[in-house]
Amino acid sequence: MVHADRDDSHDLDMVTLLTLPTEMNADVVRGILEANGIPSVVVRSPYRSIPTNVRVARLHLLEAERILREAEAAGPEAAAQAEAASEENF
Repeated sequence: MVHADRDDSHDLDMVTLLTLPTEMNADVVRGILEANGIPSVVVRSPYRSIPTNVRVARLHLLEAERILREAEAAGPEAAAQAEAASEENF
């Protein structure tokens, strides 16, 4: 049953999934997420000394964390393959 008074908009709020030291690391994570159907945003700073954030919708946070745990367990080769797959879509 759908509740008319339920506000799902907070599910779409962007939350920080990871804070990483470089844009390159963040782009790899974004590639893994995108290859698995999780939209993400890399928040960059104009200053190199400020870390880079990867954000996802709150709705996708738990799934994104699970995907990254699995990618880490699979090793760097699987991460490279996932990133390459995401680049094929451009």
